[in-house]
Amino acid sequence: MTGPLILGIETSCDETGVAVVAGNEILSTVLASQIDAHARFGGVVPEVAARAHVEAIRPMVHLALRQAGVHSDQLDAVAATRGPGLVGALMVGFSFGKALAWTLGAPFVGVDHMEGHLFAPRLEHSEFEPPAIVLLASGGHSQVVHVRGWGDYEVLGATIDDAAGEAFDKIARFMGLGFPGGPAIDRAAEGGDPAITRFPRALRDRPYDFSFSGLKTSVVTYLEKAKAGNAVPPLPDVAAAVQEAIVDVLVEKTFNAVEATGVDRVAGGGGVLANRRLRQRLEEEAAARGVALHLPSPALCTDNGAMIAAAGEFRLERGDVTAWGLDVSSSLRLGS
Repeated sequence: MTGPLILGIETSCDETGVAVVAGNEILSTVLASQIDAHARFGGVVPEVAARAHVEAIRPMVHLALRQAGVHSDQLDAVAATRGPGLVGALMVGFSFGKALAWTLGAPFVGVDHMEGHLFAPRLEHSEFEPPAIVLLASGGHSQVVHVRGWGDYEVLGATIDDAAGEAFDKIARFMGLGFPGGPAIDRAAEGGDPAITRFPRALRDRPYDFSFSGLKTSVVTYLEKAKAGNAVPPLPDVAAAVQEAIVDVLVEKTFNAVEATGVDRVAGGGGVLANRRLRQRLEEEAAARGVALHLPSPALCTDNGAMIAAAGEFRLERGDVTAWGLDVSSSLRLGS
């Protein structure tokens, strides 16, 4: 075990993630999911999420410490997500982490959630180092980031409306596939023919930016017309066509950035990166271009405490300790 012993806490949305990390070694990582609590609403309800975090945070911290074989007195620092995210959810983990660090007399580090995703590949790929192009895609964010160095980030492009994960959720809800939409469409698309129709790929004239709001409208219109004509195509085919439209754009924008910057490393983070078709397409494109690809395992693509601990260690080593009076920032921007 090398490196400082960091407890990482992630509560930016609907999952309570806690982990103990030393260097690049994950000693424990636990997660309390809220999928069942939000499924009946078809999306995340902020008040429900915050209450669930309050109930889960203490047991999850105790479980993570126990599984790591670590006593809280041994911790070198506590890190927690400061933003972006749902303000009520953020406050639960941030406040708990700050109070724990204060009690222990240990440094406290507030972490940018998106920077956490940048560090996730390092936990499983020790060779991953900047410069790199990183695709961050989740329910709330879709970004292409040029990581020039750790702590030196340029967001080349982002969504101008719906994020990729949000598009998956909205379309899956309309199609009756349930929540969360990304995994539901991934499963439904298995064996489907994406060539059944071609849904639009927006903003082709803007090399790095995303727009997915029009995709839902296109899917709804297509299915309503098909239903009116008593010619509804098989569900797997429609799901595959939807998935291909989203994946095409994510892959294209990522490798536009590779061409523009000349970097030879690509990585990814965020829950959408757990999508099997997206991972396959990124692997194929990287291999064709001779570019190294570093994708976290699906468990580390979704929100988790380990990535927060990893980013917290980096900030700790730089001396970026969070002041006790600092609060959460739901609209925190990467690099700010």
